[in-house]
Amino acid sequence: MKSTHYDAIVIGSGPGGEGAAMKLSKSGCRVAMIERKERTGGNSTHCGTIPSKVLRQAIQVLADYRKNPLFKGVTEQIRPDYTALMHNVERVIEKQVLQLNRYCERNHVTVYHGQAKFIDEHHINVIVNELEKETLSADFFVIAAGSRPYHPPDLDFNHPRIHDSTSILRLDHTPNSLTIYGAGVIGCEYASIFSNLDVKVNLVNTRDRLLSFLDDEITDALSYYLREQGTVIRHNEEYEQVEAQDDSVILHCRSGKKFRTDLLLWANGRTGNSDLMGLDEIGLELDSRGSIQVNEQYQTRCPHIYAIGDVIGAPGLASASYDQGRYVGACIGDPEVGWELDREFPTGIYTSPEISSLGKTERQLTAEGIPYEVGQAMFNSIARAQIAGHTVGMLKLLFHRETLEILGIHCFGERASEIIHIGQAVMTRQDKGNTIRYFVETTFNYPTMAEAYRVAALNGLNRNF
Repeated sequence: MKSTHYDAIVIGSGPGGEGAAMKLSKSGCRVAMIERKERTGGNSTHCGTIPSKVLRQAIQVLADYRKNPLFKGVTEQIRPDYTALMHNVERVIEKQVLQLNRYCERNHVTVYHGQAKFIDEHHINVIVNELEKETLSADFFVIAAGSRPYHPPDLDFNHPRIHDSTSILRLDHTPNSLTIYGAGVIGCEYASIFSNLDVKVNLVNTRDRLLSFLDDEITDALSYYLREQGTVIRHNEEYEQVEAQDDSVILHCRSGKKFRTDLLLWANGRTGNSDLMGLDEIGLELDSRGSIQVNEQYQTRCPHIYAIGDVIGAPGLASASYDQGRYVGACIGDPEVGWELDREFPTGIYTSPEISSLGKTERQLTAEGIPYEVGQAMFNSIARAQIAGHTVGMLKLLFHRETLEILGIHCFGERASEIIHIGQAVMTRQDKGNTIRYFVETTFNYPTMAEAYRVAALNGLNRNF
């Protein structure tokens, strides 16, 4: 079989694929990357992380202007158009694509565009169309093909009023009303985005609370502010059918409730992009949502074939996917290093306000019988938050009552996804110990949001003694 041979082939050019390809190249491997779409970057760049966050940022700027007394009487006249906002999204996407292309060229990573399909355990076809394909071979493979929105078989996603998180980015108008089915991270983020565009939003949740993996106090705050923005939240609902009409779409729930709106956004689950790759030909195991089964080192049934990122399921974070890619790249290209991948990573949820979390929640600590105390800093007492007008939110530190070890960090408010990393650096310290005392013994610039750590630490220590 005539083929071009590489030390390693990476399938997918999203965060996981990028991390793996760059690490492998730096380790001296001859690397190829296969991307099935015309442009590199994967779903994260084109229809996931980047587009939704650019949208969120633009709308947050508008919300800030509306709250600022200096612009009173001006911003009421501004009615941003969804399609106009998407032009800014494309600008950022193009920059991300060009940046990745430069990285690949600089690091001698050969990029192929087409559908990857395994012939056997060491050979793969890159299929451009029915008449054009190329055969490649490699000693190692890294599957980083990502995921896509789950489509129930009874929903017609070709109907113009039924959307998923990919097609919603192609809207050519701003709807008057929207029902979002599924209140996970994606559902909550889009509820926040559209509510701030003055769209009437129904957020239909299949569970008893929003984002139940987060701290209860944080999710209670999120629910409050989503409702304050105009979102109607309904918990413990399960869809029975969707009735799409010419002028509206109706979500029928098993409880008997009906939600009639202009559009329906289905945001309930994702499916791994594991189909069309011939994985059954090499005996790889998949679950019901198309996720590839791997071990602790991200190896599949075939030890030389790794899988990372969304295609293996949770956590479904671009940041975690990138680190998994780098870890696998190190395992293949430089195994003597003995790199241990940190399994504790922060979550970043880009609602308005943002949420970020690391470590244990109060619910978990209580269930495990761990003695803990809480330190809080409310943003309305932080000078920098008062100056910026972002007084909604708080920083919450959970720490061991006896050892003072930091057990969890939970932040709700503007720039929460940035603020969390200060605590992360201390929480993972091994040399001087991980204790809450660091924050009261360190001088923070004033005024800054970082100062919230000192306020929260003093608040917790005062409770504890």
